[in-house]
Parts: sequence; structure tokens; C-alpha cells
Amino acid sequence: MQVILLERVAKLGQMGEVVRVKDGYARNFLLPQGKAMRASDANIKKFEQSKAQLEARNLETRGEAQAFAQRLDGQTFVVIRSASDGGALYGSVGPRDISDAATEGGFTIDKRQVILNAPIKELGIHTVIVRLHPEVDAHIDVNVARSPEEAELQASGKSIQELAAEAEAAAEYEIGQLFDDIGGAAQDE
Repeated sequence: MQVILLERVAKLGQMGEVVRVKDGYARNFLLPQGKAMRASDANIKKFEQSKAQLEARNLETRGEAQAFAQRLDGQTFVVIRSASDGGALYGSVGPRDISDAATEGGFTIDKRQVILNAPIKELGIHTVIVRLHPEVDAHIDVNVARSPEEAELQASGKSIQELAAEAEAAAEYEIGQLFDDIGGAAQDE
């Protein structure tokens, strides 16, 4: 099916382009969302008449999105989850969790705006893209930790694996000192 795009659609085209898409994609997504209309002669004429209004509306929404992106860009949100000692989460952090954390932080983000290639399954600080407009993205950091104290440690630059390795090394050192003390006492007798 051929459609006229009423706004920029990622991986498809710019506003005003006539593109061929699969029928289901057009019927189930593009047409109901108001992102496109069927490419008939009447609709092409209608689009040409309203093109200036559509471009003005697009510029306005892009301007609003850019202003919001400037406030949102670089923000860090903390998500508390239970995890193993190795740092693997019992479950995962998805777009809904990130949008909920941003809402708690005072920013209204829809879960459909959060772009994740795969769910987050490890503790640490992860950079996530938030698509506010087809032409405007913001980058936020999501700090996934087991507790608020652990989130503060991660924010200061230490990873959970480094802290676990330091604790293990300290424990081994103490055990070594204990055995040295026991061995020295046995030799004295």
C-alpha cells in the first residue's frame, strides 16, 4: 500500500514522502496513529493544501521536544532491584521501569519513548535513549542498584564487582594474618 507520510517516521521517510509499506503496517499503525494517509489523488491534493499547517505543527512540537530534551539530557535515575552477588538481576529493568523512575524524578516520559535494544539485566549505570520526537533524542543514565547506598557508590565511580573483589581480598588478607599468628604461636611453644 502506498501512503503519504504526515510526519517523519524513523526508518521510513520524511514528511510528505509517498512510500510503499505493507498493508498491515499501514492499517494497524500508520493510519490509526495519524502518521500517514493513503496515497490517492484526492489525498495528495488535500496534503498539498494542508502541508504548511503540518510543517508548522511539526516545528512547534519539535521545539517543545528540544526544550524538554535540554532539561532531561544527562539526568540520572535510580532503579532499585534485587540481584545476585555477581551483579546479575533477578529479573530485568525495562522501559516501563525507566519511565516510572523518570516520573518519580519529576519528568513525564511514556514507556514507548524509552529506546532499549535489550532489557537491562545487570547492576550498574546504563545510558538509555529517550525519543521525545522523531527528530529529537535525549540520553539519560539509569543507575540500577540493590539499595540507595549502593546507587551512591556506583554514582561515585565504583562498580559492584570492584567492591566485591576488594572485600574478598581484605577477607583473604585477614585470614592469612590469622594463620600467620597461629603459626607463630605454635612455633613459640
